[in-house]
Amino acid sequence: MLALFGPLDVWTAPRVRRDVAQCLADARIASLDVDVTGLGRGDMSGMAILYELTEGRFTPGVTARLVGLRPELAKILAPFCPEEPPSSDEGRPRPLGTLEAIGSWTIDLLHHAREHVAFLGAVAQAFAATPSRPRTMRWSEVSRVFDRAGVDAVPIVSLISFLTGLIIAFEAAQTLATLGAQIYVANTIGLVMVRELGPIMTAVVLAGRSGSAFAAELGTMKVNEELDALETMGLDPVRFLVIQRVLAGTLLTPLLTAYAMAVGVLGGATVMLAIGFHPALIWQQLVAALRVSDVVVGLSKGLVFGVAVATIGCQRGMETGEGPSAVGVSTTRAVVAGILSVVLIDSLFTALTYLAKV
Repeated sequence: MLALFGPLDVWTAPRVRRDVAQCLADARIASLDVDVTGLGRGDMSGMAILYELTEGRFTPGVTARLVGLRPELAKILAPFCPEEPPSSDEGRPRPLGTLEAIGSWTIDLLHHAREHVAFLGAVAQAFAATPSRPRTMRWSEVSRVFDRAGVDAVPIVSLISFLTGLIIAFEAAQTLATLGAQIYVANTIGLVMVRELGPIMTAVVLAGRSGSAFAAELGTMKVNEELDALETMGLDPVRFLVIQRVLAGTLLTPLLTAYAMAVGVLGGATVMLAIGFHPALIWQQLVAALRVSDVVVGLSKGLVFGVAVATIGCQRGMETGEGPSAVGVSTTRAVVAGILSVVLIDSLFTALTYLAKV
């Protein structure tokens, strides 16, 4: 048994090292216990001696065991003693089976759905408090977001909608030509663009463009601790930053959806004009095929898509973690979740309108 007592720091370490080396130089031992109960203060220089003892530097082939080391000294000694690397099999996660993977994915999905419902509740509560405190709604911010997310998106929405209408018309014309019914290309393009592709393509563009922008802006504020600063000043980030973006996204999506419907129909009409149909005949077929309910369904989808994309983008931004890659992760999650929610909501809309015969 070797006992050490008193201070073990940079001033006493040389003397202690010399004494320990002399004490153990000629000793023939099979094991060594070092009583360190009496140690006082210590630093890295002193802990280096204890580390050498435990590694057998003074007694080759025999490692020492420390007895009674105080917790505060153990914390200083800890960096000298790295953890042993795990074996090839230890620490490796066990691969999940098919049912386990499905269950884990379902639990994560339900967890995210619960978080989104809670976030929607916070947004609704902030909107409900706005009439009593109208100054909390920063209309200049709403106008800025509307301009950047809506007006600046018009060119890309125009291009995608026009080309989509063009493609559908070409495909439909090729099939209907075998039946001698190319005139019904107008009916097809009208229904498809107004009820389905107009709202969906607009929402997908906004999810990739505006939803990611919302997540990046709020995520950058979160990383820079600006959201924490707002809370410290007594300002609710949801009321101060989120509801403006949600309101702008909710208002601009139906407008862009209506525009996308018109441009998509124009793309299909362009194909019919190239085939040789008269504009009046094309218009007559469109009017006969479309009902007011079709337009209402399409605009309703656009409204709900706007709420979903805006709230998901803001939520992902508010949930941004720490680190240089956190904003990129939040942006990616916002785009993926936004597009997925658009598809799910559209499926629900389709089922409900089919059952209601709308």
